[in-house]
Parts: sequence; structure tokens; C-alpha cells
Amino acid sequence: MSKARKFVIARLFKGEPKVDDFSIEKEELPSLKNGQILCEAEYISVDPYQRAYTQRHKVGSTMIGSQVARIVESRSPEYPVGRHVVASLGWRDQTVMSVAPTDDDTLPPVLVPDLGDLPLSLALGVLGMPGATAYFGLLDICDPKPGEVVVVSGAAGAVGSIVGQIARIKGCKVIGIAGSDIKVKWLKEELGFDHAFNYKTVNVEKALKEAAPNGVDVYFDNVGGEQSSAVIANMRHRGRISVCGCISTYNATKVAMAPVVQMHMVGKELKMEGFIVTRWLGQWDKAFKEMAQWIKEGKLKYRETVTEGFENTPEAFIGMLRGENLGKAVVKV
Repeated sequence: MSKARKFVIARLFKGEPKVDDFSIEKEELPSLKNGQILCEAEYISVDPYQRAYTQRHKVGSTMIGSQVARIVESRSPEYPVGRHVVASLGWRDQTVMSVAPTDDDTLPPVLVPDLGDLPLSLALGVLGMPGATAYFGLLDICDPKPGEVVVVSGAAGAVGSIVGQIARIKGCKVIGIAGSDIKVKWLKEELGFDHAFNYKTVNVEKALKEAAPNGVDVYFDNVGGEQSSAVIANMRHRGRISVCGCISTYNATKVAMAPVVQMHMVGKELKMEGFIVTRWLGQWDKAFKEMAQWIKEGKLKYRETVTEGFENTPEAFIGMLRGENLGKAVVKV
């Protein structure tokens, strides 16, 4: 029988996760039954939601997450040996799984389409969940128009960097907020953002007034907290806000206080909507086809921060939460 390695939660997180909050365990894998496949992980995704979904964190449970895995054994004709799948298998290097939908909220494995010369890891990034998040969260919720001003927080991350580029493709003026001068340089010089600034070294509200003196039409919020309150205070009448996440609070041990935004919401008749990207699951393929074409045309660029080695997954996760990544953070198993 094959043995799998998996990272389990050794201690519940208190504030920022630590390497010794995880431990590696081994388990024997069962023989395949009809309708099952044996997958071998090639890339594991580390994402902010993995820290936020604390209701799924239990001591002894496998750490949650998605991966691109190669099918090495199959008893399902629709999932042949040698193909790759994206599946929510957690931090594991081998897994036996059923291909049929289950009663819980775990999605069935999705076969990775032929990506041509593009790396397989993109199925966890621009051509995966983060890319769909950027595409639908911006276009469906905010419906940006040519000439409008779009602000993105967490702009150098897996989602934010794609949001800003899609906004540029749609003819918008794009302003990115990031956490380092290196990220600001990348956003402006490589991704074509019209403006970008480091929130750690500037006054966000003042910088926004200089970059967008007539106000902001669309805000894609990955961060929350005081940074987002400053953006909302500078929005135009009937501006739209897409709330993707709140990474500024994920490691907090107490709820952060932020300036009141309700008067801006009322006075400017703003629309604010949170979302989970599985709302559009049946349309993901459409989005990926369009974004793959943008990549081929040079309109959409991507960057990956790749950590080598399964055993280094916790370090990659912690570094991503600290904002050490440019673009999508993945682990090459």
C-alpha cells in the first residue's frame, strides 16, 4: 500500500500561524474502489482564505487547500491516468478520492484543460480560483465602465494583480495599494497600473486624493480595515465596492476598529457587496478561456512565488500572509 504525507493542525492558530502549529503525519492509503482515483500532488496552493476559515481548523485535521495533482491510478474512465486535476485535497502529497460529488461542500475534482506552454500551476492562480475571483468579483459586481477610476487593495497578490489588469483591459484608470516599494514598482512598470503606492509609507487618503482628485468609482477590497475606510471616504456618487476579503484582520487576536463608513455609504449611495466565487462555478470555464486569450495577447501578465518542497508548505503559507509574495503563492511539491 502507498503511504501519504499530510500536514495536520497541531495547535489552533493564535494570531499569526507558526511553523510548529503544523506537524507532518503519514497514513496508509486504501486500495481503489470503482469511481475513485489516486492523485499525486504537483503544486499546492496557499491562500488567505485558509487562515480565515477558522471553522474548519481542528487539532488533528488535515490543513485545507487546493492542489494540482497527477492521476497515477484510476478506476474511473472519465479520469484517465496521466491527466491532471484541481481538487480541494488539503496539504497532502497523495490522496485517494471519489470523483462523484459528495454530501459535504467539497467540490469534485476538475480536469485541467490543455494549457499549452503555460505552467500547470496557473490552474491554481490566474486560470483557477483566484483568477475567477478577480474576473467575476470585478466584472459582475462592479461592472466597470471605460474611463472610470478603479482602486484595488492587496493589489500585488494573486487576486488583486489580476483585478487591476482586467480593469485596464476594460479601459479604466487603475490605482493599486500594496505593502512594499518592490510591489509598487511591479504594479506600475510591469502590469501597467496608472498609479500605485505603499500604504506603509504614505497617507492613503492623501495619496488617493492626488491620484484621483475627482474620486473613485470602483473599489475591489481584499484588505478591509482603515485602508478600506480611506478608499470608501474618497468614492464618487453611486460607486461600487466588491468585498473579496479582509486580510488585514485574519491574524488579529481582537477585532480592529476602523473609521465609520455608513455616512459615506448613505450620502453617496454606494453599493457594497461581498461574495464567494463558487457562486459562478458554472461559468468559470468561460472566464478562463477569455483570460487565457488575454495572456496569449500579452494583455494579462502573471507572476508566481514558488516555494520548493512539500515540507516547506507552512513557511510558504506564513510568508503569503505576511505579504512576501508577488502574485500567486504556490508550493512545488
